[in-house]
Amino acid sequence: MRRITLSREIEARPDPRDVNAWKGVWVIGEPSKEVLAPVTAELLSKGRELADKRGVGLSCVLLGHGLDQQASEAICHSADRVLAVDHPALESFTDQTYGEVVARLAMSERPEIILAPSTQVGRAYIPRVATALETGLTADCTGLDVDQDGTLLQTRPTFGGNLMATIVCPRHRPQMATVRPHVLRPSPRDPARSGEVLQVEVDRELFSTGMKVLETVRDEVQGPDICSCKVVVAAGRGLDAAGVEMAKELAELLDGGVGATRPVVDAGLLPDCVQIGQTGVTVAPRLYIGLGVSGAIQHTVGMQGSEIVVAINKDPDAPIFDMATYGIVADTREILPLLLKRIRELRG
Repeated sequence: MRRITLSREIEARPDPRDVNAWKGVWVIGEPSKEVLAPVTAELLSKGRELADKRGVGLSCVLLGHGLDQQASEAICHSADRVLAVDHPALESFTDQTYGEVVARLAMSERPEIILAPSTQVGRAYIPRVATALETGLTADCTGLDVDQDGTLLQTRPTFGGNLMATIVCPRHRPQMATVRPHVLRPSPRDPARSGEVLQVEVDRELFSTGMKVLETVRDEVQGPDICSCKVVVAAGRGLDAAGVEMAKELAELLDGGVGATRPVVDAGLLPDCVQIGQTGVTVAPRLYIGLGVSGAIQHTVGMQGSEIVVAINKDPDAPIFDMATYGIVADTREILPLLLKRIRELRG
């Protein structure tokens, strides 16, 4: 395993306007005690695609402690090399330390594209990295591509989610974007792939931020995590309180979870932790059932990765039907009782 040393002082600070001095594609891994966070595998799939178009290498940057398994998995998921910043001080996340380390490492290695997860952790420190590198950052992207000149095409909702915009950063490097979990699909794991793992040794001064994590407490969420459910039943504006209760029953019968559009959450019918869309969570189940969901872009950006979409809405012109695999034009209040009865019969 090769080692590189990262210190607070950079011999020659790179010019972000010298676009030819930056090369390669980076994926910043999500801190995880698991083998590899799923969103990291998703980003590596897209990173591989972009790197191949550019004819450059794909690197995965991992921060934490005890990263051997994660590094091996990153190679299996398309990385050519892994930059492993493994240190006990990184076991607990702080935005100052993570931001400082990633920024200094980027100044040293000079990647042209940096992709990072748009998670609570990523949102906390990735903007710090972009500021330190004096470059732009496009958040919450739903699509990424690169043109023949190497310009990263970053697509995301804008104007309150009413339009999709493609944003570019043609005169500065690196080009930085964050992507929500479940928007991209990971490529198949290939255990036969080989790659290089570089151990990054960090100057202790980079950890001297004056901040110390005393305790980490995880929220206790009742019910299944809809982000990991294979079946998601989404309650839309077309449902009242009784309809939401039937949506919960349908989700339970299908061994899935119940989600909601913003109007349902705003009405207090379901908690905000199950809101799907631009200002909520992103889901990518095998089966998504939209009950009274109109299909506004603010919601659909959060479920567009679903494999099979079933839409029930009494408005035949509802936008949700444009992306539905199966559509039923009917009043959900009439269809839901019949659907529940039939599923109960099938389940015995």
